[in-house]
Amino acid sequence: MICALPAALFAAAALSAPAYSSREQALARAFPPPASIERKTYFLSDAEREKASKLARSKVESSLVVAYLGRGPKGLLGTAYFDTHTVRTMPETLLVTVRPDGSLEGVEVIAFNEPEDYLPRPAWLHLFSGRRLDDDLAVGRKLAHVTGATLTTRSITEAARRVLAIHAVVTKAAP
Repeated sequence: MICALPAALFAAAALSAPAYSSREQALARAFPPPASIERKTYFLSDAEREKASKLARSKVESSLVVAYLGRGPKGLLGTAYFDTHTVRTMPETLLVTVRPDGSLEGVEVIAFNEPEDYLPRPAWLHLFSGRRLDDDLAVGRKLAHVTGATLTTRSITEAARRVLAIHAVVTKAAP
C-alpha cells in the first residue's frame, strides 16, 4: 500500500491497470479552474508513520507522502492524495480529496485492474463525502456492504482511512 503516490510510481501503476483518467485530469476535476495546484512532499518519521497506521487501523508503509494542495481565490480548497494498493491480486489507484476542515471531499477510482464487476457504483463512492476518521468510516457502519465487491469496498475504505490519518499527521490536525 503506497499512499500519496509520487508521479513516477503513479505512471508505473497506471501502465498495469486500466486508467480511467490521468493524474492531471483527476486533479483538475478535484480542483477545477481557476484553482491552482501545488505539489508538496512530506517525509514521515517512523513515529509519524506508526501514528498514522494506528489512526488508520491500516499499515502506512511508505514514509514518502505527496500531497496536492488546491488553492482558489479565497484560499485552500482542499488537499488531494493518490493511494495505490492491491485489492485482491491487482492494483487500484484512488484519488482521495480532503477538505480544509479534515473531512473527506471525495474518493475517485483512477485505475482499477480487477474485473469491472468488483467495482462499486459511483453512488457508493459518494457515501465518503463529508466523512471523518472515526468508527463510522467502515463498511457495515455508515458505508453499505456491496454484494460482489466486498474486497474492493474494504480496500477503498482502508485507503480513505489511511489518507485521512496521514493528512492529520502531516497537518498536525486532530483526525
